Amino acid sequence: MKVKKMYVVLFVLLIAIVIFSFISQPDIKFVIPKGWPKPVYNFRKNKITKAGFNLGRTLFFDPVLSKDSSISCVSCHLQFSGFTHGDHSLSHGINGIKGIRNSSTLFNLAWSPSFMWDGGVNRLEMQPLNPITNPVEMGSDLKDVLSKLNNSVRYRKLFYRAYQDSLITTKNLLRSLTQFTVMFQSYNAKYDKVKRKEMNITFSLDEQNGYKLFKQHCDGCHTEPLFTNYTFQNNGLPVDTELNDYGRMRITQSAFDSLKFKVPSLRNVFVSGPYMHDGRFRSLDQVLDHYTNGVQYNATLALQLKEKISLTKKERLELICFLNSLTDKEFLSDIKFRNYLND
Repeated sequence: MKVKKMYVVLFVLLIAIVIFSFISQPDIKFVIPKGWPKPVYNFRKNKITKAGFNLGRTLFFDPVLSKDSSISCVSCHLQFSGFTHGDHSLSHGINGIKGIRNSSTLFNLAWSPSFMWDGGVNRLEMQPLNPITNPVEMGSDLKDVLSKLNNSVRYRKLFYRAYQDSLITTKNLLRSLTQFTVMFQSYNAKYDKVKRKEMNITFSLDEQNGYKLFKQHCDGCHTEPLFTNYTFQNNGLPVDTELNDYGRMRITQSAFDSLKFKVPSLRNVFVSGPYMHDGRFRSLDQVLDHYTNGVQYNATLALQLKEKISLTKKERLELICFLNSLTDKEFLSDIKFRNYLND
């Protein structure tokens, strides 16, 4: 009888090990959805590996990257909201220092030719340097970060596992973070399943009507299937006189780029508020209020907004219904992006 119980216990343990192993080794294959354009990111220069991905995940959640080890990447980029944050309009860095912009969502980064609201970074591997060294974000010095990591036995082992070199360098630090974040792929919203004609999934009448309105009023900038055209546009927002943020012009120093900000993707927009570069709008209703009644006309205003947009109350509800169909619940709850998985 005791032998039988022992076999039962061993069987249960075996099942637990198999399940744990399955959870700990999620699929990290990069997918190019059918009908999507070719990614601009060059995977040949940074091949995705399980060890590199897991290392990047560990770093993403570790506050060691900040000056005082108080905040991590995830402090401003939470999975359930599309890897942004919804608790305040402007990002908060070390010592509670307030920045001038709302944190961007992070997904489908392999298709983006530039990063940040003003496009100040044009390589995905270089993007983490901005928040890590920015004095109002993580406030670190790169030499200090590398010193802390190289003094960690755990990290030296993890870097050796990923790159067969226990000496931690800037290059491998950035490659690892990129291997994690480039896998933030969102392509399984209801919209996508309707387009793929999966399991007889169809839009509701409100969603279908909202889709027609979207194509009429929004598709010029928020182009399918990525729901952005990756350009920089002035969408008619008045300048916040406290922030005095003129967007792309800070990078190019050209008046032509005054008040232009990167067009964000509308995927997962239903859960990723507050909205706009400075998080000034708390709801999609407020966003629609702006586009129908609040656009300020000036020399650099986007051509798509030169003509006033009019929406009835019913049309506004239909448009919001369609936008909700862009919510990718599978992506927002994907276990491989969670912190508790083992390396």
